[in-house]
Amino acid sequence: MCGKAFALPVYPVTRAKFERSVLKPIVFILSLAPAAYLVWALLLMLGVTTSGPDLGADPLKAITHETGDWTIRFICLTLAITPLRKFTKWNGAIKFRRMIGLFAFFYGTLHFLIYAVADRFASLVDFPQGIVSWDTAHRWLLAVWDDIAKRPYITIGFTALVLMLPLAITSTTGWIRRMGGKRWNTLHKLVYVTAVLAVIHYWWLVKADIRSPLMYAVIVAVLLGLRVIWAVDKSRTASGRAVAVSRVVQRAE
Repeated sequence: MCGKAFALPVYPVTRAKFERSVLKPIVFILSLAPAAYLVWALLLMLGVTTSGPDLGADPLKAITHETGDWTIRFICLTLAITPLRKFTKWNGAIKFRRMIGLFAFFYGTLHFLIYAVADRFASLVDFPQGIVSWDTAHRWLLAVWDDIAKRPYITIGFTALVLMLPLAITSTTGWIRRMGGKRWNTLHKLVYVTAVLAVIHYWWLVKADIRSPLMYAVIVAVLLGLRVIWAVDKSRTASGRAVAVSRVVQRAE
């Protein structure tokens, strides 16, 4: 025993295991970091902590804008997964698309809820039956709905969020089995519409300084444009094969 070197057993780590056990937790934590940052800023605003990030004179407005920015960023990241997989030949990238898409929905929901509470609920000047009552809830929902109907950029943003809901619900493997791959893929093409609506929402919101929405518009245009190119190329390839098969059959006859 003394003369023999002691060695720990070595267990091979496959790429799939590394992606699942290492990369996924890292991506998850990084995706939560913006939310943690905003919670920290909110705690500072409420006086719970004495140090933290300063979001300026109107922190609620800043938080609303930040959650909106992160929503569109995660939508762009979701769209970028397929090009990443095609260009790098890293098929494992597809495993991260569901998580990133769900974070887009998470930040989109936060964005809407902060607007609904900080803007619409705050617009209720009196509470005849108390803050917690059916009357208050009814008036609050009416205030939200009226704003959605009257302001086009909010209408567009709310539509984008609603379109993300079925994508979030059906993102699991169980739903893929229930719907079938073809129908599931067709449904999840709604993310393309969501991305376009998110850019329009942002563009109409800022009105004057359009540099940020223009940047996202270019990113979305490139990511969707690549898909159009690939679809056309696939169609041409399929058409060419069909013509080749037809010629072979004709010669055989």
